[in-house]
Amino acid sequence: MDAPRKAIACSLIAENVSLEGDLVSDGDVQLDGAVRGDLKLNHLTIGETGQVDGLITAETVEVRGRVTGAITAKTVRLYATARVDGDITHLQIAIDAGAHFAGRSIKLVQAVPEQLSLVDVAAE
Repeated sequence: MDAPRKAIACSLIAENVSLEGDLVSDGDVQLDGAVRGDLKLNHLTIGETGQVDGLITAETVEVRGRVTGAITAKTVRLYATARVDGDITHLQIAIDAGAHFAGRSIKLVQAVPEQLSLVDVAAE
């Protein structure tokens, strides 16, 4: 029997904090400060004062601040105060009126299970 997943507290990078380097977490991160580097997270919320200069990879990304770099996530939401300069690769995306987005919106392709083709079956 699998043990229940341990609850992980949300990490906060406050407005007066500036980080340089990559950030990796399997938990949730609230970013109100600035990060220069790549982020690999479960859930990222960028507040209005938050800034990222780098690549973001996550399950879910909510942006109210600035991002310069590509975002790859299953779900992305850009709020009215968001400013994103970079491509967004996603399964679902929502962009509120007033948000700035300069880049490409690319649909994330999930792996399709291999199937026997009719040609292979007919050849047998």
